[in-house]
Parts: sequence; C-alpha cells; structure tokens
Amino acid sequence: MEIAFKILVGFTVGTLIGMTGMGGGVLLLPVLIFGLRVPPIIAVGSDAAFNFITKIGSSAVHLRKGTVRRKVAVALAVGSVPGSILGVSFLAHLRHVYGGWVNIFITHAIGALICISTLLLFQSRIEQHVANRPPTMRSFVGMSAIGLLAGILVGMTSVGSGSIIMMLLLMFYSYPPKVMVGTDIVHAVVLAGVTSTLHWRLGNVNPALVAALLIGSIPGGLFGSYLTTRVPMPWLRRILCSVLLATGARMLWA
Repeated sequence: MEIAFKILVGFTVGTLIGMTGMGGGVLLLPVLIFGLRVPPIIAVGSDAAFNFITKIGSSAVHLRKGTVRRKVAVALAVGSVPGSILGVSFLAHLRHVYGGWVNIFITHAIGALICISTLLLFQSRIEQHVANRPPTMRSFVGMSAIGLLAGILVGMTSVGSGSIIMMLLLMFYSYPPKVMVGTDIVHAVVLAGVTSTLHWRLGNVNPALVAALLIGSIPGGLFGSYLTTRVPMPWLRRILCSVLLATGARMLWA
C-alpha cells in the first residue's frame, strides 16, 4: 500500500506538471515531507534525482525542435553548477555541525521558496511589461549571476531549477515563451543532474522512492498534457498557486 501511494503521488504530481508546467519541486516536496514523512534532506536529494530523470525526455524534444538558446543555457550553467556545489556543501556542513537541525532549516527554506514561486501566477503580466532586450555579453554575465543564485537554492532545497530561474529570466530578459521554456528545461537537466549526483554521494537519495514516483509521474505527465486543452488553465493555476502559498506558509510555521 505504501508503494501504491507513492506511485499515486507521482501520478498526481506528474499530471499537474503536465497541465500547468509548474516545477516539480514546489509540487512534490511538501507531499514528501508532510504526506509521506520523508526526512527533508532525503526529500531534497530524491526530488533532485526525480527532476533530473523526468526532464531528460522533454529537453531532448526541445533541442530537436530548436527551441533552446544554447548560449543562455551555458551562461546559466556557468553560475548554477558551482552554486549547486556550494548549496549542497552548506547542507553537509550544517548536518555535520548541527545534526538533525538541518531538516528544520530545509523545511523553512522550502516554505519560503514555495511562497516566492507562487509569483509565477503573474507570469503573463510580467511578460507584457518586459522590454525586448537583445542578449549582450553583459546580459550573459547577468544570466550567470541568476544561475549562481538558483544553483545555491537548488543545492539546498531542489526548488528553483525551473520556477525561480523562469521568474528571474522573465523579469530581466525577453524571449519567446517556447524558447524560454525549452532553454530553462535543458539547463534544469544539467543543474538537477549535478545536484542529484552530489546528494547521491552524501546518501541523500532514496532510489526506491524515486523509482515509485517515476512509475506514476511518467503516465501522469502524458495525462496532464492531454488535459491541457480540456481544463481552464488560468483558474487551475490560480487555485494551485493559492494552495502552494498556504503550503509554503505552513512549512514556514512548522
């Protein structure tokens, strides 16, 4: 029954990701921590591995369709990879010095990031007010800075490889929506791959949990993609963001 419940969780999260495009971390982590009672540090490592595997296929599709700005993805990775190393190393240091207190720190950090991620509710409005800024060498330096910040956050919480980076890119740079999504996904594969590898080496990944979630999420993602033309997306995103905001507040007060 426990395995079946994990598969059901994976299917539900996969469906919501397929329908709304919102990041897996903000959707999955609260369920792992509060629903399945997974220790937060194990939830973070397992979620990073889950995100890495689930985004490999979609990144290949975007690369094949030409909806990826490779230079932007590289610029983000230049900052995010060392940022991820710093974030995971910081968690390892906290666990070494303070033991189980690291789980309290992770819970509060995830709660704060989930609250911030709900700003994606205003994605369309942000896109309307962003001027078209052609990329320059200076802008690529700025993207690396965005990657560094996101890498640190992903290393500590596994949240941000999609939601935080997407929000920051929308605020400072203007690309066609499909290019923004494709570039973000390809970069997320690199970032999640590095992060999950680091957590794996520290013993923070539960392979059985990841496998059960994947069994459910893969058909769930396909089902969610099928529902996108049959469910009113604006209302669904509003409801989901409201639930996430309440969940993030609950984690902050845990």
